[in-house]
Amino acid sequence: MNIILSDIRFHAYHGVLPQERRVGGDYSLTLRLQIDADPAATEHDELSGTVDYAAVYDVVRDEMQVPSQLLEHVCGRIARRVLRDFQRVEALRVSLTKLVPPIPGATCSGATVELDMHR
Repeated sequence: MNIILSDIRFHAYHGVLPQERRVGGDYSLTLRLQIDADPAATEHDELSGTVDYAAVYDVVRDEMQVPSQLLEHVCGRIARRVLRDFQRVEALRVSLTKLVPPIPGATCSGATVELDMHR
């Protein structure tokens, strides 16, 4: 079973350039969790059989608040922490987009890093 948190928006302070670390920028994050689905959730409607995506969001929010130079580093931190904190998660994909990347002359919807990780 997959749980997907789609297009979560943040203002954060990631980047190599001093301006990015000082002013910050806007980001979009999608997190796809592959979980071990339990009958408690699928048959009995109980949260204990799945992953509480509100708690997962809290982890993502906390990690997005820690400045990093590289989006790759942010994705790695998020992935490692989700796997550590949520035992039902077997694998995940973090997709993090810097919505206005500092690329002179570029017209694009963003620069994205995707990271897949599994236990």
